[in-house]
Amino acid sequence: MSGPFEIRYLSTTENDLDNIFDYIMKDNPSAAVSLLEKFDYSISQLAINPEIGVVPKDYRLKKLGYRILIIGKYLVFYVVKANTVQIRRIIHGARQYSFLL
Repeated sequence: MSGPFEIRYLSTTENDLDNIFDYIMKDNPSAAVSLLEKFDYSISQLAINPEIGVVPKDYRLKKLGYRILIIGKYLVFYVVKANTVQIRRIIHGARQYSFLL
């Protein structure tokens, strides 16, 4: 794979980020901003090396080409298509996620 790759957020991911930010913002605004900065930095690294995420153990997700980037307690689900990294979902690691994807 050659880079740099374009990072593209799907609308579901933008909703995930809004929900995460709003939830944390209620109790701790600085933590909400800090977490978004961590997401931004970590996800931007995928433009250089989209293979840094782990291959999921779930057979269906693996077959669909998903990878998972772990950022703190959150899981970033993404797929590499041509020269684009599609960020598909960002969810808390404690959630069941198979039905979300």
